[in-house]
Amino acid sequence: MKRIKIFNGNIITPYRTITDGTIIIENGIIQEVSESPVEITDAETIDANGAWIAPGFIDLHTHGAGNYDFMDGTVEAYLQAARMHATHGTTLLFPTTLTSTKELLFESFDIYRKAKVLNREGAAFGGLHLEGPYFAMSQRGAQDSRYILSPDPKDYMEILERSTDIVRWSAAPELPGALPFANELSRRHILPSIAHTDAIYEEVLKAFEYGFTHITHFYSCMPGITRRNAFRYAGVIEAGYLIEGMTVEIIADGIHVPESLLKLVYKIKGPDNIALITDSMRAAGMPEGKSILGSLSDGQEVIVEDGVAKLPDRTAFAGSVATTDRLVHTVTTLAGIPLTEAVRMASSTPARIAGIQERKGSLIPGKDADIVIFDDCIDIKMTIINGNIIYKKQDI
Repeated sequence: MKRIKIFNGNIITPYRTITDGTIIIENGIIQEVSESPVEITDAETIDANGAWIAPGFIDLHTHGAGNYDFMDGTVEAYLQAARMHATHGTTLLFPTTLTSTKELLFESFDIYRKAKVLNREGAAFGGLHLEGPYFAMSQRGAQDSRYILSPDPKDYMEILERSTDIVRWSAAPELPGALPFANELSRRHILPSIAHTDAIYEEVLKAFEYGFTHITHFYSCMPGITRRNAFRYAGVIEAGYLIEGMTVEIIADGIHVPESLLKLVYKIKGPDNIALITDSMRAAGMPEGKSILGSLSDGQEVIVEDGVAKLPDRTAFAGSVATTDRLVHTVTTLAGIPLTEAVRMASSTPARIAGIQERKGSLIPGKDADIVIFDDCIDIKMTIINGNIIYKKQDI
């Protein structure tokens, strides 16, 4: 039996913060969370030295990191991106594809299956998130316009039959065929998510009833209030606020969603309905300069500057270079959100959105021992996944 004892830290639980608490782990599962010192034999001990002990961060939407992209078509890309994310506190991530050829997509399915078996030194994989190709052309952002389509059963059924690893699919709900598409996803327990869309409130409300209960990178590539024939219509942004059961995810790098909007979305939706996501591309964790969005063979050149990736003509952002520790740091320092709420938005809320809250997202006995230890500056000291130390900074 493998036992680990983590002590002398401030434990963030769903209900309170335990000062100078202790966590006992056995065979990768949390057995005890205690306010008092716990005497236990035959255990590896980890002294947190007064740091924060929190549930591991869950990234629902990432395209890569460390100069690797999940569309590169190699097992190495998956493994190296996962390693980079783990050093920044991510314990579980959902590799996200881009709009591409079907051949590249199918290749990504095969690579994912191989990489998942070999992934022992990075953030764990929670399943695939398909971003596209069913988008509004006018809201495509950095998505490749050559491959954008409307949902067609012949197309998406072929894709669904090729992989059982798909857990989420982002699409524009106003497109012809989008509602039957959402029905099929929901039937397969795959989360339909609203993205790259020109929908108005009424279309979003109807889509919500068909299973579109989440909004991808809220504020990015979607409209607010628009005019049509002189009449004003609420858009996806207003729908996200008005529909009580709708959850949203935000790229909380302070750039995609600036300070004022971070405060607004937090004030209206609250931490139980907001997930912090990186939407990171290969340049996450790398120096600024030129990079590639998507696969090396068929991707788009982008420029990383000012802490964000941009299209070469600088007309739009092209995914972020954020990591999860940066997200938590940004919302606490820039938007003034309490640390415990920021951690919730990076752990328990995304776990619930993904439907894995029974195993992941909080430090409760019986759940997987996915734990991150960090200081007041959100500098990651240790990342533990299923009871295994994946990353350790030398000064802990």
